[in-house]
Parts: sequence; structure tokens; C-alpha cells
Amino acid sequence: MKRTLIISIVLMVVAYAGISVLMSMKNDAPARSGQDNPAALNYQIYCAGCHGENLEKFTAKKWMDESGNASIIKSIKFGIDTEGMPAFEQTFSDSEIEDLAAYVKKGIPADRSSLKPALKEGDVIKSEAQDFIVETIVTGLDVPWGLVFLPNGDLLISERAGTLHRFSKGKLSPPIEGLPPIRAKGQGGLLDLCLHPDYATNGWIYMAYSALNPEKGKSTSNTAIMRARLEGNTLVDQQVIFTGSPFTDRSHHYGCKLAFNEKGQLFFGIGDRGQHFDFPQKLDNANGKIHRVNDDGSIPDDNPFVNTKGALASIYSYGHRNPQGTSIHPLTGELWVSEHGPRGGDELNLVEPGKNYGWPVISYGINYDGSILTELTEKEGMEQPVYYWTPSIAPCGMTFLRGDRYKKWNNNLFLGSLRFHYLERVVLNGHTVAHTEKLLQGIGRVRNVVVGPDGYIYVAVETPGKIVRLVPVEK
Repeated sequence: MKRTLIISIVLMVVAYAGISVLMSMKNDAPARSGQDNPAALNYQIYCAGCHGENLEKFTAKKWMDESGNASIIKSIKFGIDTEGMPAFEQTFSDSEIEDLAAYVKKGIPADRSSLKPALKEGDVIKSEAQDFIVETIVTGLDVPWGLVFLPNGDLLISERAGTLHRFSKGKLSPPIEGLPPIRAKGQGGLLDLCLHPDYATNGWIYMAYSALNPEKGKSTSNTAIMRARLEGNTLVDQQVIFTGSPFTDRSHHYGCKLAFNEKGQLFFGIGDRGQHFDFPQKLDNANGKIHRVNDDGSIPDDNPFVNTKGALASIYSYGHRNPQGTSIHPLTGELWVSEHGPRGGDELNLVEPGKNYGWPVISYGINYDGSILTELTEKEGMEQPVYYWTPSIAPCGMTFLRGDRYKKWNNNLFLGSLRFHYLERVVLNGHTVAHTEKLLQGIGRVRNVVVGPDGYIYVAVETPGKIVRLVPVEK
């Protein structure tokens, strides 16, 4: 299939999706206007993926309270590179930009939490293979990111704002002390958590975060991995085992999900840091890569580029955009990674050592402003995704289900959709996606999904943040 035909299909699908969303909106709030409003349609097609269908992802900005729309018009027209905001000067006319700015300014809801559809506690949700009940376990969060259970059943929760909490006996602790300096801006902050496979013996907790450049303060950052032990409500014995380089002034595409394999080696992905033409295809930097290190940050002897001159020895694979899910298959030990594409072309990849996954040379997506990013969807020497999503669902958090709690879901893959507010169940047949199913539709932006030591699926939802548990019900 030629690239031009694919682009045409992508644009039609995205446009149709935007119209469908608009047609399904039930009330008269400005942010939910019908398809007869061109600004509303443009917002749904070009903006909703990042800012929410109801504008709920806008955080407090000076332009919200200023008179007139000059600031937001400037942002839409010229973009903000450091925050990942693209320029739409070539996409819209001046009048369309003015209308879009007015639509956004008028439509931002005062109470964003009220826009989130509620799933009633105790109601049985019927799915294709497994009915279940949703139980809310933790509330009072903002943007929960990492979830990890301690052996005693306590739950550690990282929040993107740079706080770490312990949930124990029904209560959320005050913020845990001892975290490193963190750049909590844009997509950056305190990210994923995981335990050492031998945690019961050594007590190591691993955490990913957006680290500040010690030489330039708050102006630049990159993804780092630290391990520490928890004593009471304080982290001790902190050791930074990896810091990505180079630092950049961008506040997006940090990665970063963590996963240990059976050998005790740690996998994690770092995004292209919003500079896709600079980093992913080059081996001399950490960005746009999947990395593998030993538990202390040292390099495994069999990493694919250990003996490649000029290459960063931690690199396991390259050509990635923004990996947001990292999971080891419980039966095969294979590494699976989900990652955000641009507009369209989110990917599920089976990651193998030394391979090139193509970004930005090949992609099934287009630029956010609707322009063509690349003419190629495949190229010799570059891997194809096992599966891709168009329109983008913004996949985040990913886990394989293990155990017998959900008898018909075992070994299925579960991942969250930030864009469309659901949990996706993926059925694999070897290395092929045989089936998908949308669960929890309307619950909110799903940031993470894990399986607890009790065998239940736990799901982290954003703004207002909460953790829910899926309790199976036999048919």
C-alpha cells in the first residue's frame, strides 16, 4: 500500500473519529458542541488527544485569566517546542486559529472531575469473557504513575507531581521523604516504580524520574533511575544507577516503565525527548531507546552494542518514540513494549536485542498538524510493530495477567488508553494480536495497570487520581 493512500485513510479515520465523538456528546457545554461547530471539530481532531475531549487536561495557565485571547492564539499558531506543543500556522487560517482559541478559552470547565463518567460501585460489568465488579481502593490522588505492592500488601504509589505515597490499611501516607530533585513539568515527574526480584532479601525499590541537570538547574532534564530502601516513611541508601544523556530543555517524551526479567536485569525505555530527528537512530545517546542494565546499573556483557565503538553500552534496541509500557511475557520471557506514535501509529512491539524499530524513518502516523511526517511505513533493516493503533489511543501502562483469578483472561495483555479513557485487553496468538476488547470505557485517562500479589488487576486513573480493582464474577 502506498504511503499517500495510507495517509488518506488515516486522515479519514481520524476525522470520522472526531465527528463521532462530537455527535455522541449529550449536553450543551461549550466544550461538547456538535459537529456543526468547526472550532469544536478542529479541537477534537487536532487537540483532544493531548488536552482531553472536554479540555480537562489543561492545567492552570496565565492566559486562562487574561483578557483577550492573544496568548493562546500565539501558542496555537507558533507552538511551544519545549512543551511539545506543535505549531498550526500552516494548518489553519488566522480566522480558524482565532475561533479555536475562543472555543478553548470559553469551554474550559471549572470542575474537571465532574466530566468523568462514573462506574457505579458494585455494578456487574459484563465483558466478552469475564464479568467483574469495579472497587475503588485509593482516592485523593492527582496523576498516579507507578504502582508496586510490598510483600506485606502495602501499595506504593508515585505521582507525576513528584510525590511518593504508601497506601496501608486503608490510609494514604504523607509524602515519603528522601526523593531526589525532580523536574515535575509537562510529562515529567516521578514516573514508574518496581521492586527488585529479590526484594525480600535486599529491600531495593527502583524508581524512574525526570532528573534535573546538576550543571544547569531546572532548565534541562532527562530520565534517570534510582534505587533506594524504605525505612518507615523515608527512603535511605539512595543510589542513582542510570541517568540518560544528553539533557534537553524539552518537558515531554521521558518514557519510562520498568521491568525485571528472570535474570535480574532491568529494562526501561526513554523517549526521543521530543527531538525525534536528533536521537532515536543514533547509538551515541540514551534517547529513543530501550535499555538493559544489571540491578546495580552495570552493563550486561551480552548487551548488543557493548563492543560497538561510540555506542552507549546500555542500549538494547533503538528507533523508539515514547515507550510507555514495558512487560515481560510470563511464559516466554520475551520483552513487549507499547509506545506512543504521533497522530496515529501507536505501536505494540516485540523487542529483540540490537534491532531498529524505525522511528522516525518509518511510521504509521502523521504529524500533529496533519502534515506528512515520513513517506515510509516500512524499510529494510527496520522492524514492523506487532500491532498498531490508528487513531492513537495513547497506550500507557502494560501488564500480562498471571494466575487463575480471571480464568478466561490468563496470559492476556492489558494496557491503558489515555486518549480514549479505557483499559484494553489484548489476546495474543504467539506473536500476533488475535483479538482486542475495550474495558472500563469512560473511566478516565488510564495511566497504569498492574497485577497485585492477590492476583487482582489494579488500574490507576488520572485527575482526579484513583486506584481501582477489578473483582471477577463468575457467569
